[in-house]
Amino acid sequence: MKASLAAFSAGLALWVLGTAGAQADGRLNILCAADDAWCATMQRAYETKTGVQTVMVRKSTGEILEQVRKEKDAPTVDVWWAGTGDTHLQAASEGLLEAYASKNETEVLPWAQNFFTMSGGQSAGIYAGALGFAYNSDLLQQHGLPVPSCWKDLISETYRGKILTGNPNSSGTAFTMLATLVQLFGEEEAFSYMKALDQNVAEYTKAGSAPVKAAARGEAVIGISFMHDAVTQKEAGAPLVIVAPCEGTGYEIGAVSIVRGTKNREEARRFVDFALSPEGQATGAAAGQNQVPSNAKAALPAGAPDLSLIKMVDYDFATFGTREERGRLLRRFDTDIHPPSQ
Repeated sequence: MKASLAAFSAGLALWVLGTAGAQADGRLNILCAADDAWCATMQRAYETKTGVQTVMVRKSTGEILEQVRKEKDAPTVDVWWAGTGDTHLQAASEGLLEAYASKNETEVLPWAQNFFTMSGGQSAGIYAGALGFAYNSDLLQQHGLPVPSCWKDLISETYRGKILTGNPNSSGTAFTMLATLVQLFGEEEAFSYMKALDQNVAEYTKAGSAPVKAAARGEAVIGISFMHDAVTQKEAGAPLVIVAPCEGTGYEIGAVSIVRGTKNREEARRFVDFALSPEGQATGAAAGQNQVPSNAKAALPAGAPDLSLIKMVDYDFATFGTREERGRLLRRFDTDIHPPSQ
């Protein structure tokens, strides 16, 4: 792990020195929206296999989308790897991605095949994970708080200032939560719920996994994140109890996409091939991650939540993956729930 983190740090240094120069030298520039540990492990595995030097930088999903938009006419990025699929779909709808059918696409599970079709062949599903929350059982007991099992339990005043969740403007996880609540309750009730929840939120984090990491460290009682992120913390020894909300919940399809206009097209395609291969997807488990891989031949991480046992909404990627709908909901969040200046 030290070696992989060192490689990741080296990649960050190269990015800071100038991605334009790196691209001219033939290095593959990748923006990663997975956990830091997985970014580093994936970078090391790909470089070891191919001998190609990469520049891998970790950012939140919303930040990556904004960067790809801003660089539309002169991209410095070749590949966008990981992050919530509805954001990749939005980029595809805006003409920011390039179509590519990997040789490994035939091996992926039906939900990933559907995602690839939905993207117009411009983005490939690499993993899936369910949204939920986790509470620190030690802190819950210390504060004498009731055990939460549903979304609506979280708006009880007993949890005032004890919850962390992401900001949907930067966090794909948090936008999945917002879209999930709209689909579960209807938009008006969902925003009424978010207003009530806001009274209990101590902080809106930039990264989606940050809330459960804080709960694992004892810095928050409850963190709202994808369940696989909580599993990783629990496996590391944190006193977390992971909850699939009783009303039902949404899910993500993490994706990989080639940025339109890349100067390293063939190498970008080779990276997508690797990301969809059993070997590439095994880097998740190697980095302590617990998402469900999309390749039917890939091994399921031991701690991956069984999605078949979780009550799921029929998540509408086609609607919530559009710029118009995402933008409208984010504007309403900023206006009604959490103004940007806060």
